[in-house]
Amino acid sequence: MDDRHLLTPASGRRDQNARALNARAQNARDLTVRELARRWWRPAIVVLVLSAAVVWRLVAPGLGAPPNLEIATAATFLAVLLLRNRWAAVVPFVVVAVSDALIGNTQIMWFTWSAWAVVGVGAILARRLKGPGRYAAALGVGVGGSLWFFAWTNFGVWLLDGMYPATLDGLLASYVAGLPFLRTMLLGNLVLVPLAAAVATLVERAEARSPLPALQA
Repeated sequence: MDDRHLLTPASGRRDQNARALNARAQNARDLTVRELARRWWRPAIVVLVLSAAVVWRLVAPGLGAPPNLEIATAATFLAVLLLRNRWAAVVPFVVVAVSDALIGNTQIMWFTWSAWAVVGVGAILARRLKGPGRYAAALGVGVGGSLWFFAWTNFGVWLLDGMYPATLDGLLASYVAGLPFLRTMLLGNLVLVPLAAAVATLVERAEARSPLPALQA
């Protein structure tokens, strides 16, 4: 019997596997820098905005920015829309955690962080909206998030900080003192959160005009 007939099936399988490996390698080489950038530009934008939110929280007081002018709410909204994942709602926690590690936090930390959690939930609920509904949701998150943050954190100040009497008058005094902070946060989010929605829409339109070529199997 000719031994070559016994070796042919195994040899054919090896050749088939080798061709498959070569095809995968060719597909990998076919990924241009532009295509790789297209695959990763959404996470890259989120990382950039996240870094800007952290840096802004650190440098804003030194720049003389109005108190409570923050971009974490807008960064959260944008991250949820771009990544299309509920876990993107952790963006405000990353911003606060990193900046708190550098500048410290107050004893109302749990009130601050839980207030951001509600903002993240609001962004998650709006992540599938398109068109005018997206911008209406952006305004809702901007206004609702600002009002909730003001109400909850000032309650925490009254409850834990010792600055105000533990009476209804003390609670009202805490809210009155926080009104300038609310005004700045509210006005900022009325601009920045809809702007985040606009950025997400521009990203989607850019992708629709220039779709990423499908890779061969």
